[in-house]
Amino acid sequence: MVIAFIVCVNMFSRWLGHQLEIEVRPSNEDMIHGIIIISLIVYTVLIAIPFVPSVEVGWGLMLLLGADLAPLVYLFTVVGLSMSFMGGRLIPESRLQTFLEDLSLTKASRLVEKLRTLDTEQRLSLLLSRAPAKFTPNLLRHRYLAVAVALNIPGNTVIGGGGGISLVAGMSRLFGMCRFVLTLAVAVAPVPLLIVIFGTDMFR
Repeated sequence: MVIAFIVCVNMFSRWLGHQLEIEVRPSNEDMIHGIIIISLIVYTVLIAIPFVPSVEVGWGLMLLLGADLAPLVYLFTVVGLSMSFMGGRLIPESRLQTFLEDLSLTKASRLVEKLRTLDTEQRLSLLLSRAPAKFTPNLLRHRYLAVAVALNIPGNTVIGGGGGISLVAGMSRLFGMCRFVLTLAVAVAPVPLLIVIFGTDMFR
């Protein structure tokens, strides 16, 4: 399903590129603007879905649309990943526990059950006490930085992509909404900023 979805995304990107190659004239200007708006909306929904290659799709869309629309792609990227984060926050922990039980992940299910009654600081303390590896506590303490790095790793689709990372962050209840959105804003800014300053030729 993931492979089929990626193929569909690639086909959509090629179609979009073909449409944007059409010469803009007064007679078709509204059509081009409509295509761009629809593409950005579809892109926003796509990157909110786990295991979609959000980094690659975002770069490709900015290269297709050009430097002038890179800030708009950046804005829609932040919005899409924020939607995924909010989706994770809205998932009832009882359903998550049931889902883990259905997968026979008994230990994970019991951990979720214990976390349900704890606030953020208590959750963090419990997870730190159970962290199995030496580097895991540092990841938990610097979790916002860890998310920022994970979002910028090419090929992060294997760990859920931007949508999956944001969804799990929301489900964990370890991230504040404002801080997480600020983290997204900083994490996804470098490439759009480079495109705005230097144009798209440096990536071709």
